[in-house]
Amino acid sequence: MTPAATPAAKLKLIYEMAEQRYLRSLPIEHFMEATPQATQRKITLESFDLIQTARPDVHCFNELLVQYPRGEDEYRPGQVVPDNMIVVHPGPVTAEGSFNTPLQPAGPLLVLEYVSKGNRRKDYEDNMVKYEHELKVPYYLLFYPDNEELTVFRMAGGRYATVPPNDTGRLPIPELELEAALLGGWVRFWFRGELVPLPVDLLRDRDAERQARQAAERVADQERQARLAAETRADADRQARLAAEAELARLREQLKARGE
Repeated sequence: MTPAATPAAKLKLIYEMAEQRYLRSLPIEHFMEATPQATQRKITLESFDLIQTARPDVHCFNELLVQYPRGEDEYRPGQVVPDNMIVVHPGPVTAEGSFNTPLQPAGPLLVLEYVSKGNRRKDYEDNMVKYEHELKVPYYLLFYPDNEELTVFRMAGGRYATVPPNDTGRLPIPELELEAALLGGWVRFWFRGELVPLPVDLLRDRDAERQARQAAERVADQERQARLAAETRADADRQARLAAEAELARLREQLKARGE
C-alpha cells in the first residue's frame, strides 16, 4: 500500500514509530553543537520571530525532524533534520516530534543549514541530496561560519542553481519578501528591503532613544528653569521700577505740599 493510499490514522502511527526509531539511533555527536552553529540558529530564530509579526503565514522551525514518503516501504520514510526550516501557510502548522509532510498542509519552502568545520554533526552533503531530489525544497541556504561563506540555492528544472546577488548585493527569496546576506560575519535578513533587527539591536535602539529623550527633557527643563528665572528677574525689575516710581511720586507730592 502506498503512502498516498494509507489512511491518515495509520500513516500518523507509522511516522510516529519512525520518529522514535530515529531518536533512538542518534549518536552523541548529534547533540554537540559548535558555538558558530548555535549563534547563527539564534539569529535566524530571532529574525523570523519578528518577520512573523508582519507575515503570520511564515513559520520557522528549529532542528525539527522532517519525514516524507520515499520508496515502496511505507514503514521507512525518508528523514532529514535541517538546522532551521521555513514553511509558508496561512493557518497554523502543528508539528511536535516531527514534521510529517503527507500530514501537513504545506511543505518546506526554505531549509537553512550552518556547517562548522570543527563540528560536523550531520552529513550535510547527504542532506542536500534529500532536499534537492527527494523533498524538492524550493530554496536551500547553506552557510559556513568559519569561512563566512553563504550560498542560497533555488530549485530550477528539478535541480538546485545558485541564486545570484541582486542590485543590493543580497540573495533574494521573493516568496518570503526576503533577502539574505552576510553582515558582521553572520547571515542576516532583510525583509521588504529593511534589515531585520535583532533583540540586542532593538534594546540598544530603545536605550539610545530613551537617553536621547531624557537628554531632551533635561534641556527642556533647563530652558524652562531659565525662562522662569528670567521671568522672576523681570517681575522683580518691574516691581522695583513701580516702587521707584511710587517713591518719586510721593516725593513730588511732598514738595508740592511745601510749595516748593
